[in-house]
Amino acid sequence: MSGVRPQGRAEIKRLLAKHGLRPQRHLGQHFLADPNIVGRIVLEADITPGDRVLEVGPGTGTLTVALAAAGASVVSYELDRTLRALLNDVVAGLDVSLRFEDAMALDWSSEFGDGDWKMVANLPYNVGTPLLLDAVRGAVGISRFVVMVQREVAERLAAKPGSKQYGVPSVVTQLYTRPRVAFRVPPTVFMPPPDVESAVVVLDRIDSHPLAEAASRLAAAAFQQRRKMLRGSLADLIDRESFSAAGVDPAARPEELTAADFLRLAEVME
Repeated sequence: MSGVRPQGRAEIKRLLAKHGLRPQRHLGQHFLADPNIVGRIVLEADITPGDRVLEVGPGTGTLTVALAAAGASVVSYELDRTLRALLNDVVAGLDVSLRFEDAMALDWSSEFGDGDWKMVANLPYNVGTPLLLDAVRGAVGISRFVVMVQREVAERLAAKPGSKQYGVPSVVTQLYTRPRVAFRVPPTVFMPPPDVESAVVVLDRIDSHPLAEAASRLAAAAFQQRRKMLRGSLADLIDRESFSAAGVDPAARPEELTAADFLRLAEVME
């Protein structure tokens, strides 16, 4: 591994120039150009030799190489096929499988439904939230997620009831994982710098309830009319007796309910 160059700003510029490339903003490409941040991400992922890691959006491969150098076997999905030659050069000789496919089209349950995986990625901004939530719900073989997303997305995933950031992504994430925001990342460490601050969020999978999906659907229905009381927003789904049986106040608004509250509502509906 000693011959692998850390990808700071100068090295990324060299790689892009060598292959005649530039970041594609329409694909949400902001290449991470700070080896220290990369090191912190790998540390949060707690990589040990033999770990199987899923990466989405490798960009110029800066995180990919660091994961492999830590001993991981990496499967990396990249939508931008123009990066093929660059990435093949960068990961040559490493335990990395490059797949030039759209990760949004993955069947998560069949691809990562068993085994023991970690997902470690600097997610493209334009697909980060839906892709992560799909993986959280479907890829039960992924035990830990360590992903870079927009700071507001990270805070939404880990938000507590009662906060203005709390919403459907918060409920879904907390039905399946224990989320925490690990650290913030300034725009200046990317090429090109994005217009917003980023953050690394860590999600550790928990044993989910069999009715977690039903609870997710209830949360989605409730938050569609966020300002309404539950007895209004869920009137077509739950009667007053069911609210009482679940121990949930029908006069509450959705942001007041925990993931466990939505689970209890799902249970009484069965």
